[in-house]
Amino acid sequence: MKTPLFTDSKQSTPMSPAPTMPIRKQYDRQVKSIQHDVLKMGALVEKSCWFAHQALFEGNIAVIEQLSRQDKQIDRLYRQIEVDCLQLIALQSPVATDLRLIGALMQLIRDLERIGDYAEDLAEFAVKLVPYERPSYFADIEQMSFATRSMLSLSLVALTDLDAEKGLLIKQRDDEVDDAYDRIYRYLAREQSISGSAEPLLLLMLAIRSIERMADHATNIGRRVAYIVTGHR
Repeated sequence: MKTPLFTDSKQSTPMSPAPTMPIRKQYDRQVKSIQHDVLKMGALVEKSCWFAHQALFEGNIAVIEQLSRQDKQIDRLYRQIEVDCLQLIALQSPVATDLRLIGALMQLIRDLERIGDYAEDLAEFAVKLVPYERPSYFADIEQMSFATRSMLSLSLVALTDLDAEKGLLIKQRDDEVDDAYDRIYRYLAREQSISGSAEPLLLLMLAIRSIERMADHATNIGRRVAYIVTGHR
């Protein structure tokens, strides 16, 4: 929007630009910095999910130490972004559309942080599952993990591009993950040939629940992107 030109009755020369312009530019720079940090956090979470997948389905336990270090980075970024958003609200008095963006980003980073936590949980389950034989339906759980990771990737693309259509598309994939969760849960619930410890069965129950919750949070991210763009929930 161009700055209006005001004139007085004696001369037609335009007045100086409104003094609020530098403040707006400063605000825009701060918002872009926050958006950059959110995307950085998203990339770290996506990598954590890949580490968790490697640990659980490929038996690569060596990645767990990297995942743990990375989770600390994610937590630090989460706290930093939250503080930056609150300071921006307090010091810049943003208008309604700006508040929509900032508020959605604050909720969105909570979804990312929770996905990172679930990824760390999956890595812990992987360590405990090492001594046990993999059941026949383990491939179904792996496919469920692949689908969830693809949802997270799509949600981050939607966030990068601020694409509402891509953001809403994630919900369709979440239905697929929910169906897989229900199917695998029935396998586990009907298991009657338990010999020895019930620990692997309990761990797999926890694993599919964690993956299902990761998918839910990825869906939330997509919806928040759509809200940022359209203003509709």
